[in-house]
Amino acid sequence: MLHIEPSILQYPNWKGHSFLREEVAKFLSDYCRSPKPLKPENVVVMNGCGSLFSALAATLCDPEDAILIPSPFYGAITEDVALYSSVKLHHVPLSSQPTGSDVRPFQLTFEKLENSYKEAKKEGLNIKALILLNPHNPLGEVYSSEEMISFLQFAKMHELHVIVDEIYMLSVFNETDTFRSVLSLDGLPDPQRTHVMWGVSKDFAMSGMRVGMVYSVNRDLVQALDQLGFLHGVPGPTQYQMAQLIRDRDWLNSEFLPENRRRLREAHRFMTEELKKLDIPFLHRSAGFFIWADLSKYLKEKTFSEEMSLWRCFLKHKVLLSCGQAFSCVSPGWFRIIFTDQLHKLQLGVQRIKSALEELKGSSVFETQRTTSDKQDDNCGTARREDTKTTDECKNQTLKTSSVQTKLDTVHIKTEPVSLADENFTVMNGQSNIRPESLDSLIGTLRQQIHSSDWLDKHKPELAAGQDPTQLDVFTDLLDKARK
Repeated sequence: MLHIEPSILQYPNWKGHSFLREEVAKFLSDYCRSPKPLKPENVVVMNGCGSLFSALAATLCDPEDAILIPSPFYGAITEDVALYSSVKLHHVPLSSQPTGSDVRPFQLTFEKLENSYKEAKKEGLNIKALILLNPHNPLGEVYSSEEMISFLQFAKMHELHVIVDEIYMLSVFNETDTFRSVLSLDGLPDPQRTHVMWGVSKDFAMSGMRVGMVYSVNRDLVQALDQLGFLHGVPGPTQYQMAQLIRDRDWLNSEFLPENRRRLREAHRFMTEELKKLDIPFLHRSAGFFIWADLSKYLKEKTFSEEMSLWRCFLKHKVLLSCGQAFSCVSPGWFRIIFTDQLHKLQLGVQRIKSALEELKGSSVFETQRTTSDKQDDNCGTARREDTKTTDECKNQTLKTSSVQTKLDTVHIKTEPVSLADENFTVMNGQSNIRPESLDSLIGTLRQQIHSSDWLDKHKPELAAGQDPTQLDVFTDLLDKARK
C-alpha cells in the first residue's frame, strides 16, 4: 500500500491511471455481475462522486438546462450539478402515502416520471437527463430490474441521459434482498445514454480518499470528462492504493464484505427495535446507512417550519438527525437516522432522542396535536410501523418543489432560542445556513452570548461508556479560546 514509484508522482491520464481503470473494470464486472467483461477505456475516475455529478452536468447540459430527479433525494446533488454548470434539478415528488397503483410509500413509477417531465416542459425547462439513486438515499429503496428498465425506457422515449448512482451497491445487508446493477442488465434500452457511478466513500467507509468512478460506453462523454479531469484528479499514490485494495478479492469476499454486512445488520436491527418501542413509523429497508422515519406526529402542525422546530429540539438534546427538507421531501416530519456506528454511540443517540421526545410529549401543544392527529387517522389510514405494502386511499396534496442550494459544511447553533420561521435561517442536509446579509450580526450576537452565558458550562458533553475522559479537556480548551 505504501509503495511509490516515480511514475505515479507524475501527471496522470486525467481519466485515471490505466492500471486503476483496468482494476475498476474488473471490479465492476464482478460485483455488478456484468454479462460481458467491462472495458477499461469506458472508465473515468475522479475525486469523489460529487465531482462526477458536477462534471456530468457540465458535459451533458448547457447552462439553465434541467435534470429530473425523484424527491426525496440526497440534497447535496443540488449544489453538485449547479456548482459551475448552472444546471437545475426538477423534482419528481414522491408521496409518503401510496396513491393510485402504488403498493408502498415513496414509490417511483413510469407515470410519475412522465407527469413531472410534462410539467417541466410546460414551465419551459429543457430537460436533458434523469438521475436515479439505487440503492436510494435516503429511502434505502432497492429498485428491481423491472423497475429500472421501465425508468430507462422512459428516458429513452424522451432522449434523456440517465445518471445511475449505485454508490451503496455493496451495502445491501439483508441476504434475502437482491441488488441488480444496471451494468448487469443485458440489452439496456439506450446504452449510449446510460452512465453508472460508484465510489469508495460508502461501501468501503473511505469518504476521505475521494475516489469515484463512472462507467459509460459513450465515447464522446468519456472524452469530454477527460477534458475536465484536471479539475478533479485523484493523486497517483491514492490511485495505486485503490488498485491494490480492489484487487484483493480474497480479503474483500472472505473478510471485509461479510463482516461489514454483519455489522450493518446488527446496527440496523438495534435501531429498528428501538424505533418500534417508541412507536415511530419507518420504512423497513435493507440497504444504506440510514432509516427513513416518520416523526410527523411530533409536529404541532404539519408544516416545514414545525419540522425545523423538531429538528432544533433534537439539537437541544445533542443529537443530529437530518430533516426531510434536506432531501426535498414533500411531506413534513420525515427524518433520516444514521445507524452505522458503534453500539455504545447508538445507545447514547437513542437516549437523547428519547429525551427530546419526552420533552415534546410533555407539552400541552403536543397533546392537542395528537388529539387532532388521531381524529384524522380515523378518516385517513396511516402506514403501519414497519411500512405496510397496502394501498392507502389517502392522497396528499402534491407540493411544488424547487431547487435549493444544500451542500453545507458546518452546523451553526445559536445558544438562545430563535424563531424557526425566521427567513434568514434555513436547514438543509441536517445542517444550518445563515444568509450572508445576517451573518455579521449573528456573529456579533454569538460572541456576546458566549461571553455572557453560562450555557456552555452547564452543557458539557456526555461521555458514553468506553470513551476517553480526556476528550472533555479538549472541550474545555475550546471553551476557553472562545471566550478570549
